[in-house]
Amino acid sequence: MLLANMDTTDTLARRLGTTTHVSGLLCRARALGLGSPRALQTLAVQRGCRHYLQGDEPGTPLVSEEQLSNEELAIALLSVALPYDPESVRCGAAMLSAEGNLPERLAWLATLERSVVPVRHVADAGIRYEPTNTFWCELLSKLPAAAAPKPGVLPHSTRFVAMTGFTRSGPGQVTQWLRPAHNRQVAA
Repeated sequence: MLLANMDTTDTLARRLGTTTHVSGLLCRARALGLGSPRALQTLAVQRGCRHYLQGDEPGTPLVSEEQLSNEELAIALLSVALPYDPESVRCGAAMLSAEGNLPERLAWLATLERSVVPVRHVADAGIRYEPTNTFWCELLSKLPAAAAPKPGVLPHSTRFVAMTGFTRSGPGQVTQWLRPAHNRQVAA
């Protein structure tokens, strides 16, 4: 009878081999009406992550940046307490690098939310694809050490970037980190 009452949600934490916790950030997001990973992804699209556009997002923001900052949205999408969804991780990776995000605040939130592993995974990819962007080094330096994630649980680093196989100069590879566009509002 006890087993029947246990939560069997397949969370990112369970996939990573750790325990799922009650996330204060996700509780706050739920109180704001963002009770599902899809709602968090919709907010990320509204804030400029157009590469995840589904086409049915409302034109008015679900919540303001004052109610839920881009840093909080990024960590919420990367939360190990969310149901397992690689698209949430990819949206979180994009929001992590939103203009104006502070590495120290992101590191503090990631630690508080027990989401250091996915944040380190994204930051490692950031260094690989944007070696001159000091943001990634600063973020990694502020995060506590953590074991590498189990292989295959988190999206491959190539899922955080756009790559072309052909340029104006002909065949060649151009890689660009996916981050929110500056004009974050989705047209109604």
